[in-house]
Amino acid sequence: MNFDRYHTPVDEERLMEACAAIKHVALDMDGTIYLGSKLFPYTLDFLSTLDSLGIGHSFLTNNPTRSRKAYIEKLHNLGIPATDEQMYTSLQATVDYIHLNMPGVKRIFALGTPSLHEELRDAGFELTSDDASDIPDALIVAFDTTLVYERLCRAAWWASQGVPYIATNPDWVCPTDKPTVLVDCGSLCKAIEGATGRVPDIVIGKPNPAMLYCIRDRYGLQSHEIAMCGDRIYTDVATARNAGSFGVLVLSGETSLETALSSDPQPDLTALDISVFGDLLRRARGL
Repeated sequence: MNFDRYHTPVDEERLMEACAAIKHVALDMDGTIYLGSKLFPYTLDFLSTLDSLGIGHSFLTNNPTRSRKAYIEKLHNLGIPATDEQMYTSLQATVDYIHLNMPGVKRIFALGTPSLHEELRDAGFELTSDDASDIPDALIVAFDTTLVYERLCRAAWWASQGVPYIATNPDWVCPTDKPTVLVDCGSLCKAIEGATGRVPDIVIGKPNPAMLYCIRDRYGLQSHEIAMCGDRIYTDVATARNAGSFGVLVLSGETSLETALSSDPQPDLTALDISVFGDLLRRARGL
């Protein structure tokens, strides 16, 4: 299979038709518009392209270690203007899920960062302590860069006791530009599974399509008018597929070219980076 700047499983005419229909782009962040603390050189031009074409955009992340406010501040520091409405994290999706589907849940044991705990409190939940007598209504496991071994053991205990168990996201690792491996939520859940045999009752965040459904309903769009753009097949592209949206895989983050081209099914579009997608959006509109 040949690959120049992009690959698609459909012919060029159908690709242009799909790109011409796009009215909103949901953007993964780390590995897609920046890597770690470094903004990709083409990101601002891509966002300007969307604005000039009248295409809206949102920022979606499976990483719940920061608050929405902190993410917006990071984007601003990188030169990207973003509003509260444009930012949606897997923790927000988790809170929305609990409020809608588990209204009896008030007390939570959460494996996550201090900012995650603060956002849960702000959402009206009480957080239980690391104490076997302090029984929660639900267990939430998230990407935890402040992980304490004893709290991991307590999370495993509650999982073993049948407490309702929610994972914020399925990611095995978090992308980074540092010489290390950032163990993410999926890996923590795997440790709990190894210790207890229990897997989460539900995994929120990508590839759960709820985040794209929220965008669809908020802006009155059809699913095919939304593109989900990210660097992971098993989260970003799978989210698009599950939501009936256009899936764009970029090779600027986790996924290698070899992995991308051997994927079955193929993403709607595999591109070197988001600038290539921007070029296609312009071409689809005769520009």
